[in-house]
Amino acid sequence: MTGGAIQWYPGHMARAMRRLADDLRIIDLVIEVIDVRVPASGANPALDKIAAHKSRLRVLTRDDLADPLLTEGWLERFRKRGSTVAFAAKEPSGPARLRAAVTAAAAGLRSARAIVLGIPNAGKSTVINALAGRKVARTEDRAGVTRAAQWFRLGPDLEVMDTAGILAPKIETPEAQWRLALVGAVPRARFDPEEVVARFYGWAQSAAAANAVPDLETFAQSRGFIRRGNLLDVHNASWAYIKEFNEGRFGRMTLEEPQP
Repeated sequence: MTGGAIQWYPGHMARAMRRLADDLRIIDLVIEVIDVRVPASGANPALDKIAAHKSRLRVLTRDDLADPLLTEGWLERFRKRGSTVAFAAKEPSGPARLRAAVTAAAAGLRSARAIVLGIPNAGKSTVINALAGRKVARTEDRAGVTRAAQWFRLGPDLEVMDTAGILAPKIETPEAQWRLALVGAVPRARFDPEEVVARFYGWAQSAAAANAVPDLETFAQSRGFIRRGNLLDVHNASWAYIKEFNEGRFGRMTLEEPQP
């Protein structure tokens, strides 16, 4: 990115990665949570090696905010590598479908100890709450809320460990950097919101939903972000822009397409 690369790998993430191999010794099922709008950037490739010998279920969250056709493509791709389910907490059938997927993934295991893994703000706590049928894990629409591992007993046959969100130590490409910032996987203090919005808008011009995506100046004017002297307050407007994207105000979008 022109304003400097976005990188965020604080100490608690590094510690969590070092501890994960030990945690997996007592785990039977790995539940990997991935924001379906960024299925490539939002997956941690380190898990493929660390959890290679464990039963695994991928949960593609925020299904209600993503392009349905692209979600089907990603489901097909991920299912070639193991059990996968799309999930949206706000859909009436979402929690039941998720619980059924976990039950199927855990079938035949000697016990039902699971660990929920994923990058920050992917929806791990929302998944746990959906499995529990009540709010047991804290959820917020920002990165870094869960800082330490904690156990939740969600029923007589299921115990789940929630973990801190873990990014790869290095976000490899500028495209992955702005996409992860846009969906809330990186704290606000770590990126320039105006640049992220500009990157997103540039991407949107080649996407099918381009007409539904305003440029930042148009958005600022329409939302009344105007300072003294009739100047646009594009900085604060950019934060509102990112918020509205994550609320689905610009339509259902997936930022990455599955490759053949």
